[in-house]
Amino acid sequence: MSSAAPRVTGQDHSGPDHLWSVEEHLEDILATVRPLEPIELHLLDAQGCVLVEDVTVPVSLPPFDNSSMDGYAVRVADVAGASEEFPAALEVVGDVAAGQAELLQVGPGQAARIMTGAPLPPGAETVVPVEWTDGGLGEGPVRGMRARGLGPEGATGQVQVYRPAEARAHVRAKGSDVKAGDRALEAGTILGPPQIALLAAIGRGTVRVRPRPRVVVLSTGSELVQPDTELGAGQIYDSNSFALTAAARDAGAIAYRVGAVADDAETLRSTIEDQLVRADLVVTTGGVSVGAYDVVKEALSHVADADEAGSGIDFRKLAMQPGKPQGFGSIGPDHTPLLALPGNPVSSYVSFELFVRPAIRALMGLEDVHRPVTRATLTADKALTSPKGRRQFLRGTYADGRVTPVGGAGSHLIAALAHADALIVVPEDTESVEPGTEVEVVLLG
Repeated sequence: MSSAAPRVTGQDHSGPDHLWSVEEHLEDILATVRPLEPIELHLLDAQGCVLVEDVTVPVSLPPFDNSSMDGYAVRVADVAGASEEFPAALEVVGDVAAGQAELLQVGPGQAARIMTGAPLPPGAETVVPVEWTDGGLGEGPVRGMRARGLGPEGATGQVQVYRPAEARAHVRAKGSDVKAGDRALEAGTILGPPQIALLAAIGRGTVRVRPRPRVVVLSTGSELVQPDTELGAGQIYDSNSFALTAAARDAGAIAYRVGAVADDAETLRSTIEDQLVRADLVVTTGGVSVGAYDVVKEALSHVADADEAGSGIDFRKLAMQPGKPQGFGSIGPDHTPLLALPGNPVSSYVSFELFVRPAIRALMGLEDVHRPVTRATLTADKALTSPKGRRQFLRGTYADGRVTPVGGAGSHLIAALAHADALIVVPEDTESVEPGTEVEVVLLG
């Protein structure tokens, strides 16, 4: 099933020197990427997925009045005025345990030992915590009950109650959580542990959702080597594929890291083709600029889907820094969307946040695909400078309405990413931002 809608590449942007805005590039991506088709999944398989339909409650929760404490189910009048000096002495008629089908009848002057979650027995009006009693031992207030296997006699005999209890104290009323017919969850909800728990509690074993997108990540460059290996001359460790795979998972995708592909166009094409069988979205990093060894551009510039007009990969220049060179389009028989990001680690990560993450969220079927944006006061030692005509994204830390740059303006400083939780946005028409100025901030955490 295709995850890309038909598109017309180059519309209004046909010139090779056209400088795309961030909004234009993102608009093209979101107009092309479409939500995945819904499927029915078992609850645990649906974790992280997005509901496509409202879920209503078939049975009230709790389905019966039950005790919220371990203690004794009693009548209110029988414990009125009880104190340690003048305790109420009640006959224990038996135990009421959670899951017990046949319930005892509690009459005047009687009490039933009751466990947390057990149904309130007929005749009982309230629950007295065991700590307010002698536990049937006749030795003053106790801290808890003895295990039934160690003290079966606790289910009979007499109990001393040292405090009164109001009607329905420590009782969870039927339907006090949710009532039959209530809407438990609405369409568009991401299913996390609490939502999975609620679905199970109301008896749902499966649910209809959009599946988590499968994202294949690969980096390019003959200089890249796997971590935990020894570096040779001119080599560096491949960090981009790890960063982007982790970021895709954080965004909600099932992400597969392919690793580094050497600077060979045919090898790259065949590698991508091999991966399409498990991809709803392909993300590459590196090889999209204007160098002689920019293999992604070489391999994919003339790739198109023969049966769909406007398919293929466009390579563009964006009015942003870092991340000026970008690529986007579709590839393969299922017209799988592909985003080609720059190879610089910071450029790659910023590009992911601006373009890939929204694409993943769109595939999931979410209406709001963007990170939270706020305004904050800039805290810095000096003014921030920015090239006019390009929107700049600087790493920063945000707290209490203030944002502080991390690592300077250099786009190559990958270490700054590890300490940043925000992007400071400097508009295209701004060449300098003074400390104390209010700026736009994209919150990453």
